[in-house]
Amino acid sequence: MYKLLNKAVLLSALMLSAQTVNAADPAEKLAQKSGCLMCHGIQNAIIGPAYKDIATKYKGDASAEAKLIAKVKAGGGGVWGKMAMPPNSPQVKDDDIKTIVKWILTQA
Repeated sequence: MYKLLNKAVLLSALMLSAQTVNAADPAEKLAQKSGCLMCHGIQNAIIGPAYKDIATKYKGDASAEAKLIAKVKAGGGGVWGKMAMPPNSPQVKDDDIKTIVKWILTQA
């Protein structure tokens, strides 16, 4: 009986840890749902720059959040290469863009 109980506890702990590892940040899930992660990787550039690189570039810049929110809404190009980012507003809600940008800035 004791071995069975130990196995049940161990299995429960493993399942809980697997759920914790797979649980993404809500903002990351929002970025995925909004299509952002099709062009931007968190650690690696895809078509656009990696989020860690964006966060590093703007680290310490008090105006970064407002600049990036405006850029995500309107689109833009020329800063990270020739490929322009298309506008993401109105298809992505303003509050969602703000949430995603705040999360991006934590990736440095």
